[in-house]
Amino acid sequence: MITDKYDVIVVGGGHAGCEAAAAAANLGSKTLLVTMNMQTIGQMSCNPAMGGIAKGQIVREIDALGGYSGIVADKSAVQFKMLNLSKGPAMWSPRTQNDRMMFAEEWRIALENTPNLDFFQDMVKSLIIEDHKAVGVVTSLGISIRAHAVILTNGTFLNGLIHVGDKQLGGGRMGEPRAFGITEQLIALGFQAGRMKTGTPPRVDGRSLNYSVMEEQKGDENPQKFSYTDTPKLTRQLSCHIVYTNETVHEILREGFDRSPMFNGTIQSTGPRYCPSIEDKINRFAERTRHQLFVEPEGWRTCEIYVNGFSSSLPEDVQIKAMRHIPGFENVKVFRPGYAIEYDYFPPTQLNHTLETKLISNLYFAGQINGTTGYEEAAGQGLMAGINAHNKVHGKDEFILQRDEAYIGVLIDDLITKGTEEPYRMFTSRAEYRLLLRQDNADVRLTEKGYHLGLASLQRLQAVEEKISKSSELEAFLKEYSLKPGVINPVLETIASSPVDQAYRAAQILTRPNMSLDKLEGIPGIKEVSSLYSDEVREQAEINIKYRGYIEKEKENVAKLNRLETIRIPADFSYDGITSLSAEAKQKLNNIRPKTIAQASRISGVSPADINVLLIYLGR
Repeated sequence: MITDKYDVIVVGGGHAGCEAAAAAANLGSKTLLVTMNMQTIGQMSCNPAMGGIAKGQIVREIDALGGYSGIVADKSAVQFKMLNLSKGPAMWSPRTQNDRMMFAEEWRIALENTPNLDFFQDMVKSLIIEDHKAVGVVTSLGISIRAHAVILTNGTFLNGLIHVGDKQLGGGRMGEPRAFGITEQLIALGFQAGRMKTGTPPRVDGRSLNYSVMEEQKGDENPQKFSYTDTPKLTRQLSCHIVYTNETVHEILREGFDRSPMFNGTIQSTGPRYCPSIEDKINRFAERTRHQLFVEPEGWRTCEIYVNGFSSSLPEDVQIKAMRHIPGFENVKVFRPGYAIEYDYFPPTQLNHTLETKLISNLYFAGQINGTTGYEEAAGQGLMAGINAHNKVHGKDEFILQRDEAYIGVLIDDLITKGTEEPYRMFTSRAEYRLLLRQDNADVRLTEKGYHLGLASLQRLQAVEEKISKSSELEAFLKEYSLKPGVINPVLETIASSPVDQAYRAAQILTRPNMSLDKLEGIPGIKEVSSLYSDEVREQAEINIKYRGYIEKEKENVAKLNRLETIRIPADFSYDGITSLSAEAKQKLNNIRPKTIAQASRISGVSPADINVLLIYLGR
């Protein structure tokens, strides 16, 4: 096997690597997944959960395109919640709590049942580069394995350094060795590299906790799921719990600050802004007397608990002493203290939108190597890298999602055009067209693309086409069905909405604030018709009716932006000769080399005036 030549080699078996390997292999590429440990494929290194705000949309998008993350998450879920239901549908975000061991097992099973995919357990210490092209890898055993393309998904393993108080351990995860050699080689080839930091909370023995003093957080009464396939819905769920820190906890933690690598200068790299450690929170938000913690189960058959919100690199004795002053944690037993980890990354402005590097062709980066944080962000990049590596090897067109098509498109465009100096995390606020990029319509947006790629089946495409057809039928009925005042006014009274004095169409009434299709279904004639359709169809029809005006406005804005996307910038375009451009714009444009005016307009430091200058020089 190791003497064979592969189409695609994927280095790393985390979330990005798993999606990359599955995509390339399912598309028909002869693929090899090289990982340091076959037992940790698909490992949830941090919290045992998938999805969340904006992240849940990414999981749905991966599933619609034909990736595996949604299926694996559904099969290993212990709880499902739809977040932000009190807000508009653009903000609704699905999230599962998962069984950590089942999640990794389901990924392993899915990959082992994927045709064209081989596995090899070893550390990759260097790449084989010929004529500025990646043509293989060399492992720590000195084995050379050749391929037409290589995808690096190294996670936190590149020169990983673990911090627990004043102790430092080389490793990519606690108990696992770090990878070395690749960073040094890439720097020698001309790549820029940097260091980032992330962290993880303690894991504790759930048998030692007193849940009676905690606030129980149950899953949704009618749990949904991520995948648009026939994965099972949850019939029973595990509860999470909420507790709070207090001033005593904070004081104990402060006593350990002089031994904290965050405050004594040991850690120099940048950590995630939106997932700070507990010591960072009590330092930055000194006025707060408490911080919320989520007590999350790790699975159906384990007593291990993940203390979400208590990420820390403080000495283990300080962590344990402080936790024992949290309500319900008085007798806590710790399986493993929290720790911080520093690792190498490569600023993503060195990539094309296909995730292929600009310096070395047929070399792709995906996941934390690009400066992102989060399973979902990594998985989305892995899927796109796997697709594009396969397409390039087989002479097919590149596959790029635009900002109005998917959160995955927003993620990659942000990375390529803006770069990141801190771990990048997706939020709904990063997507200017988030009303178009809802979690409920990911299948409508992307299944056809997945089908034409060769990842989504004909059956899935037909199911989406039927959903679109059925929702259009229901919309048409609601637009035509007339409601007389005597019928609709009692319903309007229940939501404190103004009564009507003449007949109105059901769709018109549905656009009122606080009105929903569920409430209208109490009216004879509507209930009988609405009950003929699935929950997904009913939800889609309701959103389309209630938000049609806003949706159309966003589509108009997309059309305006797309006109700039068609204005190409020649690859050899000289910015230095344009005296009207600002010095910062010249520097940023030369560094990133955008392909279109629209991409140039999204680069930090390139002003509207600079864009107007470029338009003039390009004859527009």
